[in-house]
Order: sequence, then structure tokens, then C-alpha cells
Amino acid sequence: MVIISNVTYPPESTKEIAKRYLKAPVLPEFLNKKGPYVSASKTGGMNSITFYELSNDRLAEGLKVIGESLAIYFGVPGYKYDLKPYFELEEGLAILGL
Repeated sequence: MVIISNVTYPPESTKEIAKRYLKAPVLPEFLNKKGPYVSASKTGGMNSITFYELSNDRLAEGLKVIGESLAIYFGVPGYKYDLKPYFELEEGLAILGL
């Protein structure tokens, strides 16, 4: 499974985001991080997506650790994030009872 974080912030907050990113704690080994991948637009500002691969039995722990790592950006003007788990198709079907 993967957990995907989607972070947005205005361009004028980029320096503060970068400064805090460089001081972020190291994630535990059970999380395989891909990204962050960053894009920008005139209307939406900065957008960063990160993928975290992990085993299903570590979902709760993974959400907690990732949430704590994203909390270091609290207080940066305009910073917002969304954090969602995504299951493989077969797992998603099983959750639906199919």
C-alpha cells in the first residue's frame, strides 16, 4: 500500500518550507519514501506530492509518523496538507466485500 501526501503553499513561503525540510527528522526504515515531487502554478502556488510505500500492518504507525513529519511546517503562511492511504486494487475490493 501507499500513503500519499499532497502539500500546498504560496510561492512566498518556499524559502521557509525549504529551511524546515532540511531539518526534518529521518523517517523509519519501514517507510519507503518517493519524492517529494514539486510543481508550481500561477493560480495554485506550490504543490508537492510524496509517496510512502509500506506494509498494510504498519498503516496506523505510518500515518502517525508521516503526520508528525508534516507538522514541522505548521506556522508557515499558507501551508496546507492532505494525507491519504491508497490500497492495491485487490485490497480495495476486499474492503468492499468483493
